[in-house]
Amino acid sequence: MFVIGERINGMFTDVKKAIQAEDPAPIQELAKRQIAAGANALDINVGPATTDKVGAMKWLVEVAREAVDVPLCIDTPNAQVMRVGLEAAGGNAIINSTTGEEERMAEVLPLAAEFNCPVIGLTIDAEGVPRDANGRMEIALRLAAACMEQGIAMTDLYIDPVILPVNAMQAVPEEVLKSLGMCKALSDPPPQTILGLSNVSQGTLYRELINRTYLVMAVANSLDAAIMDPFDDDLMEAMITTEVLLNRNVYCDDFIKAYRR
Repeated sequence: MFVIGERINGMFTDVKKAIQAEDPAPIQELAKRQIAAGANALDINVGPATTDKVGAMKWLVEVAREAVDVPLCIDTPNAQVMRVGLEAAGGNAIINSTTGEEERMAEVLPLAAEFNCPVIGLTIDAEGVPRDANGRMEIALRLAAACMEQGIAMTDLYIDPVILPVNAMQAVPEEVLKSLGMCKALSDPPPQTILGLSNVSQGTLYRELINRTYLVMAVANSLDAAIMDPFDDDLMEAMITTEVLLNRNVYCDDFIKAYRR
């Protein structure tokens, strides 16, 4: 599974302080440690650290790029900030994200085509997040059609069915699992699937347990990628073990060590 490390985000205190002080050391340490822990790419999000989103995104991406040579997932709702991040990433990037709203797709999908990079599509439209899997798939179809019009390959589209906190919307996790499987019938080849995993446990008491359990369920239901915390060893090991049990990786007695190598 493709793991996008979530820790370079201005909502975290250490990252916020580093952005405000323009101190590259904490950012580069986080970048290297996430990759060492098993992340395949890094989410880059200025968050609430500063009002200068453009300058901060450029700095943040450049600093991370000096430390690691992996895809950087440029995470912002602002198209101008997105362009600056994509330019600074040097062509090895992922767009996070577009919704299914026409105005947003018209802003973001041309950037994905111009920079020849994958794009994450959220199953959200002007009505918000649908209540069930069928509503999510209506938006996913809209996203897929818009990508085809822009010449974006389906394998470069990551559909995110948008998981919500289980303590607020307990029926949603099951509907999202249904959506993951339904995505694989949208086209041939199908789009890929992704989740912002930690959203499922937002505000709950046993966050790590909920994240770990839901990740196992999602991988078994065709999840291809997740934005998650690679520093959570139990979470990473649950993911690795699930893929072994689903015959996606070869079993050996040291399969966790083998996977990390």
